[in-house]
Amino acid sequence: MKNKILSNDELLAERAYLRDAGQTLVFTNGVFDILHVGHVRYLETAHALGDALVVAVNSDASVRELKGPGRPLMTENDRAEILSALAAVNYVTIFDDLSPRSLIAKLLPDVLVKGGDYALDEIHGREEVEAAGGRVVSLPFVEGVSTSEIIERMKNKN
Repeated sequence: MKNKILSNDELLAERAYLRDAGQTLVFTNGVFDILHVGHVRYLETAHALGDALVVAVNSDASVRELKGPGRPLMTENDRAEILSALAAVNYVTIFDDLSPRSLIAKLLPDVLVKGGDYALDEIHGREEVEAAGGRVVSLPFVEGVSTSEIIERMKNKN
């Protein structure tokens, strides 16, 4: 599994190889703090949009800034390893910025995917991907399963 986890530079080299091979790269990103069925369905659907799926995982520092001091629940390396174990995921990388925009602008995936809780105009990197001839897809949100909801249910258990 660990050979699926690439540095940003290694991922850029792999992107060049995939492009030369005529393969379609799909990109998505997120925290993935507690992997749940919504994530699994989302990643399987995203993978089906191309030949290879890369998942960019927020670093621990960026998660704390985005979600607050109680998060992440798992380290960036643990989250990356869990994601790399999924058959639908070809590559995992960790990014440290609050937004994946700069990584997306360098990588220029063929398909940029986010969950349906994001409107197309809210998806970071959309402009760069579309300008390069790629497409942006917002997948349906799986109702009733989110990391925040799971955490709340765990807190309210007596």
